[in-house]
Amino acid sequence: MPALLPRSASGVPSRAVNAVLDRFEAQSIECHSIMVVRHGHVAAEGWWAPYSAERPHLLYSLTKSFTSVAVGLAIADGLLALDDRVVDVLPDRVPDGISEQARRITVHHLLSMSAGHDTDSLGEAWDLEPDDLVKGFLRVPFPHSEGTFHAYDNATTYVLARMVERVTGRELPEFLDDRLLRPMGVDHAEWDRVASGAVFGFHGLHLTTEAVAAFGELLLRGGRWGDRQLVPSEWVRLATTPWIETRHVEGWAENPDALCGYGYQFWMSRHGYRGQGAFGQQCIVVPSHDLVVVVTGAMIQEEAITAALWDCLLPGLDDAGTAEDDALLADRLRHLSLAPIDGAPGRSVKARLDASAEDSPLPDGTTVTVDATEDGWLVSLGSSLKVEVGHGEWRESAPLGRPVVATGAWQGDTFVADLYVITTPHRVRLVVYAGTAVATWNIVPLTDPDLVLHLTSPLMTRPDVA
Repeated sequence: MPALLPRSASGVPSRAVNAVLDRFEAQSIECHSIMVVRHGHVAAEGWWAPYSAERPHLLYSLTKSFTSVAVGLAIADGLLALDDRVVDVLPDRVPDGISEQARRITVHHLLSMSAGHDTDSLGEAWDLEPDDLVKGFLRVPFPHSEGTFHAYDNATTYVLARMVERVTGRELPEFLDDRLLRPMGVDHAEWDRVASGAVFGFHGLHLTTEAVAAFGELLLRGGRWGDRQLVPSEWVRLATTPWIETRHVEGWAENPDALCGYGYQFWMSRHGYRGQGAFGQQCIVVPSHDLVVVVTGAMIQEEAITAALWDCLLPGLDDAGTAEDDALLADRLRHLSLAPIDGAPGRSVKARLDASAEDSPLPDGTTVTVDATEDGWLVSLGSSLKVEVGHGEWRESAPLGRPVVATGAWQGDTFVADLYVITTPHRVRLVVYAGTAVATWNIVPLTDPDLVLHLTSPLMTRPDVA
């Protein structure tokens, strides 16, 4: 795919980028990619093998910022307005007997996540209406008046996606492809879906790191891409304005950047604003420094990303660089890698899976067969899932339609393999010893722990929603 953004070695001193990478390493932060864009040019970029530049990566809730742009485009087309009510746009998806406040919820309330719920309504909404999340959202009680209280509420974005689809007559991916992504040169967007076929809207978009960086650059330029105004500048301004105060979310790590306010599906930061997804998917835009930084990864301590940028990158942006710094950074970026499995080749083994641990990626009793091949192993997990595993290298296969990249080795009498669901932050560690196998996630996916779902094409990770 042609480059979306030009490259330049100037604009960001290599020493400052190295300082960020040093911080990540010191804190054991697992990154999958980083791209630093300044003055419209990519100044630094790197991927930790087996992740790579051409591979789309699950963005989790960073998807919300793209849905926000879709809302802005529908408003610019005169098809939707900020004060339009859910009950008026989706009258056939309004349950009987809802509260007067539910009838007052508008596009503005949904965008700013200020509908009045106390916490994320997603789980309760799905429990109340497993066949229609819009109805479930409207049925969840509202402890706070609309417009007065922010709760990070995934269901609001799902409702927005359905409203955009209703007024445009098009699916959200198709609408964004035609109006935003393809005009930017992005032709590889993938979307997770619920069983009905609808995209989540609040989660599920897969894009390359550069595509996300291009999105950040589009926002930084007020919605302009080259000589085309793809998104109205007024919408970019509105979406990145803090509309409501934010508070610490229970269960989240303490993060000063999470307390800077919320826009229209964008988080405000101590510097600029950001789109943010679970486990470290971030698009950070800092207009005061003409800067965009994109990070993907698999991390719990997401607040460490902005902390590293504010502490290590921003203070060094105007320092003078040296040729030696540039060479050191270039070599470092070329050799980024996650740790492969060390150990011996050969040997075959058969075992049964012990899935007694919570959130096992495979069912209890699954037959696990490890067959040695010339340069690795063929691992069979049950009857239908066969994964190629490399020794001393990464091996890719797509047993159920979606790619998995794997490496493994024998460590004494134990076989160990890492199975990367490579278009996501997630991987499964498989350990086989003494006739028993155990499989665990590095980070349990937010949608479902079943590995088969995450390797099956088409992308569908909430099958229990009809």
